[in-house]
Amino acid sequence: MPPEIVALIDKPWLLAILLALGAACGMGAERFVNNQERSKWRAYWQARRNGNGSRGSFKRGFKAVPIKGTPERSLLDATEQLRVVMQAKFEPRPLLNKSEARVFAELDKLVCARNPGWQVMAQVSVGEFIASLDPEAHACINSKRVDLLLIDADFRARHAIEYQGTGHHQGSAAARDAVKKEALRKAGIGYHEVVAGHTTPSELRRLVERLVPEGGSI
Repeated sequence: MPPEIVALIDKPWLLAILLALGAACGMGAERFVNNQERSKWRAYWQARRNGNGSRGSFKRGFKAVPIKGTPERSLLDATEQLRVVMQAKFEPRPLLNKSEARVFAELDKLVCARNPGWQVMAQVSVGEFIASLDPEAHACINSKRVDLLLIDADFRARHAIEYQGTGHHQGSAAARDAVKKEALRKAGIGYHEVVAGHTTPSELRRLVERLVPEGGSI
């Protein structure tokens, strides 16, 4: 054992003094650091209240994010979206695939022949023809679309027609369709399906005769 340690053991009063000094130094250093931190925070908040000084420049440079739903937030979101769009590349693509286009052409011909006042529209956002006073409920259907929509002479949605292709019921498609069906049902709008490879032209004609009133009546 080193002689210095033996000397301290032989003189316990000296060991106690050294420990006390060490503790005092440690407490003093801790108080000094805490005082420095408090001084910094006091200067920071004083500068923010005064609105000037080096800390005040932080206040002037800081901008809080506007609350969602306010015009200021909409402008901020639109600005960010514009930045993203300006950096991306875009190209046109068909609104309908070939199978959907064939159904649309046949359906449009049948509807116009049945009632010239009615029209067929494609890929229509549900939120455009169904409204709800409940913002949360409307958000659930706003971005969803129907493949084909029959509208009458007053441009009111009357029937939605979904084209069920071979890969339609993959993933969460069934759940999404259930949401659309319930919203359409509550709005009094019909929902009908045209199944690829199963719905014949004659069946499509009978569907149109059942849904669309003949002539110019509504």
